[in-house]
Amino acid sequence: MKTVDERILETAAAEYAEQGFSIIRNVVPSDLLAEVRTHVDWLIRKYPDLRPERLVSDTRLVDIAEFFLGPDVACFTAHYICKPAFTGQPVLWHQDGAYWTLSPMEALTVWLAVDESTTENGCLRMIPGSHELPLHKPTIRTDEPNMLFSAADETLVREWVEKRGVVEIELQPGDVSIHHPSLLHHSEPNTSAKRRCGLDIGYISTRTRIHSDGIYLDPLLVRGTDTEGRNSYRPFPVYQEGETVPFVGQDEWNDRIAVLNAALPSLSRSGELPDETPIESTRHMIDRLRAGTVKR
Repeated sequence: MKTVDERILETAAAEYAEQGFSIIRNVVPSDLLAEVRTHVDWLIRKYPDLRPERLVSDTRLVDIAEFFLGPDVACFTAHYICKPAFTGQPVLWHQDGAYWTLSPMEALTVWLAVDESTTENGCLRMIPGSHELPLHKPTIRTDEPNMLFSAADETLVREWVEKRGVVEIELQPGDVSIHHPSLLHHSEPNTSAKRRCGLDIGYISTRTRIHSDGIYLDPLLVRGTDTEGRNSYRPFPVYQEGETVPFVGQDEWNDRIAVLNAALPSLSRSGELPDETPIESTRHMIDRLRAGTVKR
């Protein structure tokens, strides 16, 4: 049984085709959001040396991904983008796909609002129609603090802003926005008294191969299968007390994922994707972003 009304998804698909993005309201209920906020706070306490801007997947959102990508779906990146009150850094203008080496580029960004996301605390801002652009290599930017350490070409952005304008993506907790890999978007710094946290998820069709050059962990197969053997898949992690935050259903989780993991395709590791923990991968990604070598 699908968890998101197909009529809502059809409307979102029409907006996505025209604009390159869409908003889907009230996707995740308040009780699950409370658990997500607890998880964010736990991560911040456990890893105080990391800015709180990355980690974790949520498979309740896979219905949305499946509607756009088809029945066989993997999650290849998922992280919290968490802008603290007063000091949250901006994300300069960029295209997500410019940082990904995927072939073919059958991908979708799904952004879940954990907190309220407004113009005051640095919500996403998107240029409608800019998904028609080819991908452009970003330029390293260290002249001001920013999460990606880089940005899209300023002349290109200025031309598209003048031509199509900018849409502020204001969201309530539980709302979701989706956008195309080629869409130009950014967010302002958070100088308000309210944190702005969202879960940023990258989904791909299993027809897409990840050429990560040591950036990403093996993806999670969240629905369907990979009949073509494009990628290897890491198992879902077991729940270990003290290693992650307690959650509703934790007692049944290990039995559930044992079934899922047993059904994973029998693929040997390619040797291309790193064998490291999510935290190690997060630090690795930040270093590569800073060096401008995420995509090469």
